[in-house]
Amino acid sequence: MLRIDGLSKRYPNGHLALEGIGLEVAPGEILGVVGGSGCGKSTLLRLVAGLEAPTAGEVVLNGRPVRGPRDEIGFVFQEPRLMPWLRIRDNVAFGIRHLPKAEREARTVQALARVGLADFAGAWPRELSGGMAQRAALARALVGRPSVLLLDEPFSALDALTRYDLQDHLLSLWAYDRPTLILVTHDIEEALVLADRVVVMLPRPGRVLTIATPPLPRPRNRTDPLFEVWKHRLLADLSRAFRHRVSGEEAFPAAAI
Repeated sequence: MLRIDGLSKRYPNGHLALEGIGLEVAPGEILGVVGGSGCGKSTLLRLVAGLEAPTAGEVVLNGRPVRGPRDEIGFVFQEPRLMPWLRIRDNVAFGIRHLPKAEREARTVQALARVGLADFAGAWPRELSGGMAQRAALARALVGRPSVLLLDEPFSALDALTRYDLQDHLLSLWAYDRPTLILVTHDIEEALVLADRVVVMLPRPGRVLTIATPPLPRPRNRTDPLFEVWKHRLLADLSRAFRHRVSGEEAFPAAAI
């Protein structure tokens, strides 16, 4: 169980990025977090990952507070961030260098096979397309077998067809051992395709506006009328959050729908 309890973050310049975030994410759940720029989505992921320390509150994973990076927590960034001087196999294995060679090589082969890059283990990052590079980044995150995987808009820089393909591929990868996923995205449709629950954030400071649990069966069909209904509901919530940002109107209480 991942628990986020009263989490706030104020930077040294006085900027309050997050205030009083409280969430519980069940083992194996996929949680989508959506909101406009400046609502603290990426800050939330960095705090959960232990890459930054909160000003108040805490993150607790399996009964232990997160006070720094942990092997159980993987992170996929918006850009692949592959090291250009390492071949793909070595990029994927970089985070498990501490393991015995035989286990490290077995895990790397398995991870590359799972993302469809077995034939590109010896390639250089510059030889991969954008979609293939992001697959390699997924393999690098999965090779450590994390129980929690954090994804910060991992497909936003890709064209629509590649993005749809990787969304489906991510679900296939998740189905192997069902880690807990937290996905930050600007894309309501992406959140609905992937997530069990969707959190809509208010900006400045970042707070929870609504938490939605769309009753959509998997695999999800983007052309299903019910999918469209929920897409419009969440777009309406994003519009409310935007009005709050530009007009300074009172914050809405968090609600579950």
